Amino acid sequence: MIRRPAPCPVPRRVVVWTAVLAVCGGFGAGAPVWSDARSAARYPVTAEDLAAARAALATLPVRPASSSSGYTREQFGQAWADVDRNGCDTRNDVLRRDLTDVTLKPGTSDCVVLSGTLADPYTGSVVRFERGAGSTAVQIDHLVALSDAWRTGAQSWPASRREQLANDPANLLAVDGRTNQDKGDGDAATWLPPEHGYRCVYVMLQVLVKAAYGLSVTPAERDAIDHQLDRCVVARRP
Repeated sequence: MIRRPAPCPVPRRVVVWTAVLAVCGGFGAGAPVWSDARSAARYPVTAEDLAAARAALATLPVRPASSSSGYTREQFGQAWADVDRNGCDTRNDVLRRDLTDVTLKPGTSDCVVLSGTLADPYTGSVVRFERGAGSTAVQIDHLVALSDAWRTGAQSWPASRREQLANDPANLLAVDGRTNQDKGDGDAATWLPPEHGYRCVYVMLQVLVKAAYGLSVTPAERDAIDHQLDRCVVARRP
């Protein structure tokens, strides 16, 4: 079972806790697993969690994606709604969670992030966030893109469930803006992070979110995820 790492605070209404990985440094205790030895210290996961991801993948329906017809961002509710009712919108919640050296705007109840530093998991680079003109340098990625979710089951959901997915911290990650634009609405069959060491973690996060929400995968997507999980290697601690 995926355990909530401590002491990283995240909004309460989260379906799975795995998206805190980049900040908290791992899913849980146990032998570390990684797909690239150079990234072991940065992106540790456990053998237990790899097994959980494989089990989750086995539960996902495999079928061709439906049409994107009818998809709009508005189908998933207000962008960055305050779904957990903590007084802060989801975007600022994720920025506070994923950035370091954060400065907050006075008079906003410690909600609005003015600046911070991102250790970007998608590229392995360090990106500076500054609210305003430079804010697009860091963007919030939906690990399972909303249009992909639409094509793989979400179009039949009630609006409230789509809004929940769009604002679920387990499906959100602060990343390099340009790389996020390159990803677009790709699934694991069409896009993976340039940082090879993060790919195992990336597909684990996707499959756990899809399993939590009952979404399907395409045959090519399932094969791509399975291939990346095969590349995760259990290694002894130094």
